[in-house]
Amino acid sequence: MAGRPFAARLEVVAAAVLFSTGGAVVKATSLDGWQVAGLRSLVAAATLWLFMHGARRRWTARALAVGGAYAGMLIGFVLSSKLTTAANAVFLAATAPLYVGLIAPWWLGERWRRGELPFMAIMAAGLALCLTDAQPRFATAPQPWLGNLLAIGTGFFYALTVLGLRWLARGGAGERDAPAALVSGNLLAFAVCLPLALPLPRPAPIDLAVVLYLGAIQIGLAYIWLTSAMRRVPALEASLLLLIEPVLSSLLTWAVHGEFPGRWALMGAALILGSTSVKAALAVAAERRRVG
Repeated sequence: MAGRPFAARLEVVAAAVLFSTGGAVVKATSLDGWQVAGLRSLVAAATLWLFMHGARRRWTARALAVGGAYAGMLIGFVLSSKLTTAANAVFLAATAPLYVGLIAPWWLGERWRRGELPFMAIMAAGLALCLTDAQPRFATAPQPWLGNLLAIGTGFFYALTVLGLRWLARGGAGERDAPAALVSGNLLAFAVCLPLALPLPRPAPIDLAVVLYLGAIQIGLAYIWLTSAMRRVPALEASLLLLIEPVLSSLLTWAVHGEFPGRWALMGAALILGSTSVKAALAVAAERRRVG
């Protein structure tokens, strides 16, 4: 473990904890999804611009392209969280590796390994269970089917974001262009949401607190910690630590809003999280054997 400070792992865990609060906090405001997504991203862009020096360098076309995918992920998460349960929003978005496996071969030339196919099949089964469940309705999840579809779209844009960051890194510009992609993605999300968010209502104090928290802390501080930690924590190990997010998100929203997904959705979520966890753990073990 030499050269991998414990503090860096704590930064990854702290980022995952902040990410996990998004679903519960989004549901705590009377602002609609477009208003929350747009204002959250505006605050996040300002926070990242101020505290990530790389974001103030010249932006490249590659960084802007990845920022576009990131914007889709940001908007999709908020809209899906407003319409379906936080558990479904997070776990359906966690199917991103399935799309990565489908797209990576022709975009990055990274083909599937034979051992990855069973995990992809299990994840697809989990996705099917989440979608076929009799969706419970809550005041905080009024349109679960539409929210579930948006969550699937969020997972797709999440996959494009991961592939895009990998694309930047392979071009030797990952460390320079990643902050620009994050800021430009948030600005684009704000620009897309603004026309659909108008007219803005007079915000209550809770609405302002929610927007400021989501933008400055849940996105801004979380990504500052995560990008700092990624200099010292291997990507595979970080991906395993970040699996804390979907579990905590479901528990927080259940505790705060009383949301609880249906039986089949829970089974699907277990398949998605379980397959991702096992795959990440095996990858970490393989990497350690390779370098050790």
